[in-house]
Amino acid sequence: MKTVPMRPEKASRYGLVAIALHWLIAIGIVILIGMGLIMDHVSLDPMRMFQFYQLHKSIGITVLLLVCLRVGWRLTHAAPTLPDSVPVRECRMAHMAHLALYGLQLLLPLSGWAMVSASVLGIPTVLFGTVPWPDLPVLATLQNKDPVEAALKGFHHWAAWALAVLIVLHVTAVLRHALILRDSIPGRMRPWPVRPSRHKRLEN
Repeated sequence: MKTVPMRPEKASRYGLVAIALHWLIAIGIVILIGMGLIMDHVSLDPMRMFQFYQLHKSIGITVLLLVCLRVGWRLTHAAPTLPDSVPVRECRMAHMAHLALYGLQLLLPLSGWAMVSASVLGIPTVLFGTVPWPDLPVLATLQNKDPVEAALKGFHHWAAWALAVLIVLHVTAVLRHALILRDSIPGRMRPWPVRPSRHKRLEN
C-alpha cells in the first residue's frame, strides 16, 4: 500500500518576530504623527519644543532601526499566502500598498535624519538623552544649508501625510476583511492566535 506524502501546511499567520516588529513600528509611527501635528500646530514654549523635537528624533531613529530589521526579516522569511478567495487584482493592490508602506517607513525617518543634519541650527541629536547620534556627513558640512533644509522639511512634511493616508487605507482594508468579508486575513497579524468559533468546532 502506497503512502501519499503529506504536503506542508501553509502558514496562516506571520511569525512572532514579524508580529512584534509590526506592532512596535505601528505604535511608534502613530506617536510620531501625533507629535508632528503638535509641533506644527500647537504653540509651545522653547524648552518644551526642544524636548519634543529631541523625543521625536529619538523615536524616529528607533522606528528606522526597527523598519530595517522588519525588512531584513521579511526578505528572509516568507509571508503567509493570501486565501484563494482573494481576487488576483486585490492581491496585486495589497502587494503595492505594502511596498509603499515599507518605502515611506524608510524614507520618512531618513528624510528627518537628513533634515536634522542639514539644519542651520546644528543641534546635536542625543537619543533619549543618552546615546549621541551622528549627523549625515555630507549634509552636515554644506556651506549653504538653508535651501537644502527647506526642501527636506517639505518632503518630510508631505511624506508624513502620504503615510497617514496609506495607514488609513490599510486600516480600512483590515476592517473590511474583519467586519464585511469575515475572512482570516485580519488574524494574520494579530498578537494573539485566533481561536475557531464554537460553530466551526462543532462542524469538525
